[in-house]
Amino acid sequence: MNTLIRRRRNCRHLLNVRPLSVIANAKSDLPSFGRRNVDKVAILHDGLRSCARTGSVMEASACHAQVVRLGLESDVLVSNMVVNVYSKCGVTSLARKVFEEMPHRNLVSWNTMISSHSRNGEEQEALYLFTRMQREGTRFGEFTVSSVLCACAAKLAVLECKQLHAFATKSAVDSNVFVATALLDVYAKCGLIGDASLVFEFMQERSDVTWSSMMAGYVQNDMCEEALSLFCRAQVVGLKYDHYMVSSAISACAGLAALIEGKQFHAVICKSGFGSNIFVCSSLIDMYAKCGTVREASLVFSGAEEKSVALMNAMISGFAKHARSLEAMILYEKMQQMGIYPNEVTYVSMLSACSHTGLVENGRKYFDLMTRDHNVFPNVLHYSCMVDILGRAGLVDEAYDLIIRMPFDATPSIWGSLLASCRISGNLGIAEVAAKKLFELEPHNAGNHILLSNTYAVNKMWDGVSTARKLLKDSEVKKEKGKSWIEIKDKVHSFVVGDRIHPKIADVYLKLDSLFNEVERWGYRAETEHDLHDLEVIKKQELLRHHSEKLALAFGLLCLPPSAPIRIMKNLRICVDCHSFMKIASGVTNREIIVRDTNRFHHFSDGCCSCADFW
Repeated sequence: MNTLIRRRRNCRHLLNVRPLSVIANAKSDLPSFGRRNVDKVAILHDGLRSCARTGSVMEASACHAQVVRLGLESDVLVSNMVVNVYSKCGVTSLARKVFEEMPHRNLVSWNTMISSHSRNGEEQEALYLFTRMQREGTRFGEFTVSSVLCACAAKLAVLECKQLHAFATKSAVDSNVFVATALLDVYAKCGLIGDASLVFEFMQERSDVTWSSMMAGYVQNDMCEEALSLFCRAQVVGLKYDHYMVSSAISACAGLAALIEGKQFHAVICKSGFGSNIFVCSSLIDMYAKCGTVREASLVFSGAEEKSVALMNAMISGFAKHARSLEAMILYEKMQQMGIYPNEVTYVSMLSACSHTGLVENGRKYFDLMTRDHNVFPNVLHYSCMVDILGRAGLVDEAYDLIIRMPFDATPSIWGSLLASCRISGNLGIAEVAAKKLFELEPHNAGNHILLSNTYAVNKMWDGVSTARKLLKDSEVKKEKGKSWIEIKDKVHSFVVGDRIHPKIADVYLKLDSLFNEVERWGYRAETEHDLHDLEVIKKQELLRHHSEKLALAFGLLCLPPSAPIRIMKNLRICVDCHSFMKIASGVTNREIIVRDTNRFHHFSDGCCSCADFW
């Protein structure tokens, strides 16, 4: 408050206590600059800098009025400062107006305006200004190119990025650390991680931002092992890590579900003092949730001194992944009581929580609340969640109607969700419509053919199954092979169905046979009706018996101490038979078994699962 009072006093001194409306229309009546006017210009410079720091539009307008009063519009330095202050205040239109009215412009003028458009989400204008700058013959600098590259990154403009890369190389500015960092960032964001890596490796000089950008790029492109390797490499060369690098490393651990490494980074955070950083805390919560330890995620959340919308969203998302919809709803209400308003990310998590627990009416409520109470308009992710909610509840026709009424085209994810729902409900008509769309959008995704084949199989239409599998074979698309993995003593052990490669596979099969004897005494029977192959019952039982998650469970029982929970990761959805087996096995062995499949987490304990058999 004191700062604001002092600044207003300065402004009154500048304005000679006259109304702003008068000064805005005033013309300079000073034929020459004396000492007093030089002092006023110095005060004016300070005022403009102060406004740029605070983002105060009103005070920026007052300073601009004084620029007009003193007749300084033709001064390039002052006009640049006015363009900059309006840009920092987020009023790009006023910044552009001042820029266009400047009788003379220098490189700083162009850089400031291009950067302003790029920073305020007006990427096309930034690209247009750069092109115009070249046509007018204005010399450019490294900052100009890096600003335009940032605009390309926001637009995911691959072609423009490659053209700018060629331009930078031709102009011999590609070796500049700012330009090269911007280049690798835009390549990574456009999915061209190989090109980003090449730019990084050929850089003669790298800043901490360069390392952070490359790590973030690997994480964004699901190359989490490479991100962790890069972090280790940075330590070897003696680079001092910052909270951006640590946050990316934790996100990489989350992507790999590497709990041990994640805990090690948590220790590093506590030691280095980054624990109070909102982004680091959010990454920690996400990591623990994705590694199956929602309790630790809650502890990190509770220990955070400042609660932001990002932190709240991370925790709500964690609850949603573990089918703890009640906790998600309580936190949703609590965040509003704290004066933190939900955004579009919050509602994605809330709808996801409803989807995982079959809460159709709650899902409808949150979908309506978005626009009605918080002016958040549904995007494609919200519609995708809503289609999933309706489809899982068997309301396939309603889900299809929602897709038809969407204000934009459905994504492969939405059609895939609808097709998966048709497999559960047996709705062949809509299944064939969804499959046709998916074959057009994702011609190389074998999973879509499998989903259609399984829908035919549910209806005992074996001719349709045969046709669907023939289409898959003719398309020469490779089906993703199911696998499960488990981490023991810093080493990841992977298994596939009927595995014969693992060095301890003989012991695994012996343990699995022993476990089968125990669970069968507890009432387990192979659920062959859910195996959608046209095979004899005995052959189906053999296939189900040696599924990858069962092998991973047997290996975990062999190697882990009796008190340790068994954490299994799977690249496909867990089947009904394995789900039933895990439930009974958790009671027989008195162990907590946590399985993460492609959809969610399943916590098996005392013969029950956290999903309540809804997944």
